Amino acid sequence: MIRYPERIRRARLPTPVEPARRLSQKLGVELIIKRDDLTGAALSGNKIRKLEFLFAEAAAQGADTVITCGGEQSNHCRATAVAAAELGLRSYLLLRTDNPKEPPASEANILLDRLVGAEVRWVSRDEYKRRATLFVEIQGQLLAQRRKAYVIPEGGSNALGAWGYIGCVQELKEELGDGPLTIVYAAGSGGTGAGIILGIKLLNLPWRAVGVNVCDDKEYFVSAIGEIIEQAIQRWLLPIEFDREEIEILDGYVGLGYAKSRPEELATLRDVARAEGLILDPVYTGKAFHAMTQELTKNRGAFGERICFIHTGGIYGLFPKAKELEPLL
Repeated sequence: MIRYPERIRRARLPTPVEPARRLSQKLGVELIIKRDDLTGAALSGNKIRKLEFLFAEAAAQGADTVITCGGEQSNHCRATAVAAAELGLRSYLLLRTDNPKEPPASEANILLDRLVGAEVRWVSRDEYKRRATLFVEIQGQLLAQRRKAYVIPEGGSNALGAWGYIGCVQELKEELGDGPLTIVYAAGSGGTGAGIILGIKLLNLPWRAVGVNVCDDKEYFVSAIGEIIEQAIQRWLLPIEFDREEIEILDGYVGLGYAKSRPEELATLRDVARAEGLILDPVYTGKAFHAMTQELTKNRGAFGERICFIHTGGIYGLFPKAKELEPLL
């Protein structure tokens, strides 16, 4: 029996699992989709699993504002801003963009951020590198206004947020049984992967977890995921053994960079939509699914006979890509 930390329940769980029958036949494996794009809270996606625990801690500390950060079209920031509004809190977002003096248009996630009243501060890529310092500065500024702010890290990815994906693994065990399985997921900040690995270990499952990095590289994610797992083990005295060498990252598919798409990635996104009616996003799930299919084309046995792809949401990331997608439709 896993004992979870306090949480504020916002997601509609468990999310369903669905067989991808036509793609399974094409790829020669049993492919199952875990529909975490259907969490039903904060306008869909995986982030709310982590935020349930993080917002509970914020409430316990008496916070009236949450601060977080991400790219200009961050799903995490949008989910945080919406969840904050649902809970009667204020939100402050650090959004990374190429030129803060000329920020992008209010479309997709940015529109939703503003719609729910988030305070947005645009920062350059160099400024973003010192976001930890900026968080402290902003907390001080808000405290001077008699506001108490709670900091949520990028992607909600820390030891507490990882509990959201321990819960996801427990759901998968109940839905799919405990036979051999490989979980494939998009790695963007590390919290999802850390939670999946922790869940597999806590439930003693014979499963693999393979992350596809959509930014940075394998070394970065082994470090980021490893640190989150080690902090969780230490904080909650979890009865498991862990070695960073166990972390599997499928590198080499970042392509043009974070949130930048190649035509072949967008073509995969289109083909999946037409084969299964499954809508992926270009930043996370589209890249990860493309990587998985490319590896299976080279080696049908790359991930074993049964694969569960975690659909982490992000549909709003499609809309800024409309012009790039148009020639492929």
